Amino acid sequence: MHQSPHDPYVRVRGAREHNLKGVDVDVPRDVLAVFTGVSGSGKSSLAFGTIYAEAQRRYFESVAPYARRLIHQVGAPKVGEITGLPPAVSLQQRRAAPTSRSSVGTVTNLSNSLRMLFSRAGEYPPGAERLDSDAFSPNTAAGACPRCHGLGQVHDTSEELLVPDPSLSVREGAIAAWPGAWQGKNLRDILDALGYDVDRPWRELPAEQRHWILFTDEQPVVTVHPVRDADRIQRPYQGTYTSARRYVLKTFSDTKSPTLRKKAERFLASAPCPDCGGSRLRPEALAVTFGGRTIAELASLPLTDLAELLDGGSETARVLTGDLKSRITPVVELGLGYLSLGRSTPTLSAGELQRLRLATQLRSGLFGVVYVLDEPSAGLHPADTEALLTVLERLKAAGNSVFVVEHHLEVVRGADWLVDVGPGAGEHGGRVLYSGPPAELASVEESATAAFLFDEAPGPAREVREPRGWLKVGPVGRHNLREVTAEFPLGAFTAVTGVSGSGKSTLIGELTEELEGVDRLVRVDQRPIGRTPRSNLATYTGLFDVVRKVFAATDAAREHGYGVGRFSFNVAGGRCETCQGEGFVSVELLFLPSTYAPCPDCGGARYNPETLRVAYRGRNIAEVLDLTVEAAAEFFADVPAAARSLGTLLDVGLGYLRLGQPATELSGGEAQRIKLASELQRGRRGHTLYLLDEPTTGLHPADVEVLMDRLHGLVDAGHTVVVVEHDMTVVAGADWVIDLGPGGGDQGGRIVAAGPPQRVARARDSATAPYLARVLP
Repeated sequence: MHQSPHDPYVRVRGAREHNLKGVDVDVPRDVLAVFTGVSGSGKSSLAFGTIYAEAQRRYFESVAPYARRLIHQVGAPKVGEITGLPPAVSLQQRRAAPTSRSSVGTVTNLSNSLRMLFSRAGEYPPGAERLDSDAFSPNTAAGACPRCHGLGQVHDTSEELLVPDPSLSVREGAIAAWPGAWQGKNLRDILDALGYDVDRPWRELPAEQRHWILFTDEQPVVTVHPVRDADRIQRPYQGTYTSARRYVLKTFSDTKSPTLRKKAERFLASAPCPDCGGSRLRPEALAVTFGGRTIAELASLPLTDLAELLDGGSETARVLTGDLKSRITPVVELGLGYLSLGRSTPTLSAGELQRLRLATQLRSGLFGVVYVLDEPSAGLHPADTEALLTVLERLKAAGNSVFVVEHHLEVVRGADWLVDVGPGAGEHGGRVLYSGPPAELASVEESATAAFLFDEAPGPAREVREPRGWLKVGPVGRHNLREVTAEFPLGAFTAVTGVSGSGKSTLIGELTEELEGVDRLVRVDQRPIGRTPRSNLATYTGLFDVVRKVFAATDAAREHGYGVGRFSFNVAGGRCETCQGEGFVSVELLFLPSTYAPCPDCGGARYNPETLRVAYRGRNIAEVLDLTVEAAAEFFADVPAAARSLGTLLDVGLGYLRLGQPATELSGGEAQRIKLASELQRGRRGHTLYLLDEPTTGLHPADVEVLMDRLHGLVDAGHTVVVVEHDMTVVAGADWVIDLGPGGGDQGGRIVAAGPPQRVARARDSATAPYLARVLP
């Protein structure tokens, strides 16, 4: 046999990242290798935290030191050594909130190519100057419509929005858009000082006065003599008037607070910009055409239609249209031909976004790299998963290694090599149970994956519950839904299914507390529970308050006069001031990545020595925050408030997380289950409608069973549960299924089938039916 000079394996020795216990593993190159294991077992720590992080670190070593300062660098992973490691590209499920300026065109770089085509090969009006490609972008000063700043929409307000109840006087709060508390009272006092009648019903004020109060741009300053309360001395002060419209627009554009922004939004109506007609561009850019169409018209077409229209005339045009078509092809192959370049990213599902990133990689034509992917099947319908497997095979056939962290059994079955991590989560995991061809995993008794991978028998049939009533929604015409009317059964478990982009999330977004039959609504999504390391599992669930009360009630705390605040690491007093309660300090190393070192004074404990001297049952507050949920449940077994909170976290399968684990280290699936647990620990208050968007994302089949038991428990207790779901075992266990489709985008937006799972599995036009039929008994 011809001996290759390089090692055909990536060999990892002594990996200790997060919960990995000195792991040694060899993974072959040039294969599709899948990393499996229960949630929290350590598979992402091995694939991303160790293998990818080390590849990235080595790449940065080769970059000039000056340039290195400009790149956000990841520190070195905790690993003995890794050999045989090629360069790596990671495609993670970024859950960051994309902005309204981000679109399909910007994510795939297709917009750049289209702008270049218009700049270099567009048809200009006679005498018009050639424009740079920047002039065709709504995201640059050169291209953006001056009136709407390139957003395509203008926000304004009206008297009806600002004053919902004209029978009230200004003093009684007629101007609902004004802030509450002191600032609102201040504006009312200023109007009074300006000579306006603030005690007369709003509708009786003359029209020009009403108009000035609400819409003036003037900001007069007057001396205000506040109405004196007998017990308080209030001095006159200079007050500046701000009209209601000015206040709302300023709050909407400048505030960093989501709550204030949401409040301001209630008083605004958005309409297409009258200057650019919603196209977001300056008139000069819209005067240039290609094939008789403007760039805005082409950007609004589905990609499949756009590709057909791109036929160049000149040599320049042929080169540019050829480039555009070659970039569109992989997007269409991944089943996303229904999207348009102008479609904004926030309206895409997680599955659509991840496949767009994959398509961009396919086009890059890299060779000899390791692609590390984080659950590429998340948010994908089983029909789309087949297209995904074809793409992964193509990346491999091009001479690359593809390492995938995955729970979807179809993807696991399609692997050449399996690395199974476990056996449990957190401290009970962190070992490689098996590394080799998939078929031989069957003999590994400890593996939670083996039990599901080789047992393809359908589950037992469930008795379908009788609905107590129905929730009616619609007709809905948002995004791609075509005036859809849907009915959701009350007191039952409903699954909403359909291929990516068929309109599932849009439909359940219409379920609101205003609907008849909904007493209380709880949305449990996958957004992070906090953006900083200060937010953690204990703070989010309210468990930290209970723990601090327990410590404040100890004899030692009482003796020193320590209250509850003493045991918070977020406020001065009990925390370590060197690290401000963070537990670590950032060390700037100029040409190397900033490293985080444990705080030299508290050693990572977050508190000062005096606070740490207070112990409860032999442990100080820092040691308690270091306990796992499982260990804490035993430790606080006789503290009812703590036991209830910990019990619900155990119920949703999060026993392996540490109480003080920073929110930034949690996956979207973990964040969603923490939200569910904090909801479950609240006392039952009447009938509740629970809405969950793909709750099984990031969950191993063993964890899915645990979660489904909890959700079915809620329905048995008289509540209603609606989930958007692609996992057919979950859909098979539902009482009612609403299937949207038949395709995505323009081909979707209709209800293809609705009814119990057995009926939907027989539907003729449904993309879901054949996959559902396979798992039904």
